[in-house]
Order: sequence, then C-alpha cells, then structure tokens
Amino acid sequence: METYDPNESPKAEEWLAADEDERTEMVARWHRRARVRLPSPRMHAMFHVIVENQLALGWEAVVEVEARLRGEGLSRHEAIHAIGSVAATDLFERMKATAPDKMAADANAAYDEALKRLTAAGWRASG
Repeated sequence: METYDPNESPKAEEWLAADEDERTEMVARWHRRARVRLPSPRMHAMFHVIVENQLALGWEAVVEVEARLRGEGLSRHEAIHAIGSVAATDLFERMKATAPDKMAADANAAYDEALKRLTAAGWRASG
C-alpha cells in the first residue's frame, strides 16, 4: 500500500499489513497534499489510523456507525472524523480512569454505546 485517500476504503489486508508508522505517514501525507491545516497533524493522522484499523478489523460498532453516518450524508472522510472524535473522548476518559474496571477489556462497551448515539447532525453541530 503506497497511498491513502480517506474517501476510499483501503483494502483491509493491505492496510493491516502496513507498518503503523507507515499508515500514519500516509494519512499525514494525504492531508498535506490536500492542504488541510491542522493544529496537530500527527495526532490527527493517528486518530485516522485508529478508525481505519477498527474498520479493517471489522469492529462491528465502528463498521455500522460508519455506514450509518454515510447514509446520513457524511462523506467517508467526515465519518472518520466523527468516529475519531468519539474515539478521542473514549481514550481521554480511559486515561483519566483510576478504577481497574474502567481499563478492562469490557470497557469497550462504553465506546460502542457512544458510537451508537453518534449522528451526522450531532457531529456537525458539535464543531
């Protein structure tokens, strides 16, 4: 895999076969070429990679919300941003957690529930 376009689904096998740093650089390169100005280009790219990884791995809640958001009128790229915003919030909450149960594998249920509540209209209104 040599290039990335957030409006095209990468082939899961190729995406997952690429090194994590390579994925991040492909995403960052796409944004530079598109002349997207970002306060933190590396962090932005990392959240793209997180969402693309979840899609490529077939994470059911992520796959479902991406399809639903696109059905609600978001481009694939916008859907990745919306999902990434939920992923960022979830990560922040997990990092603040002090109780071991907040860090458990089943803590993914909170992320999945937040994704189910995500709508295109709500995401657009948030930013």
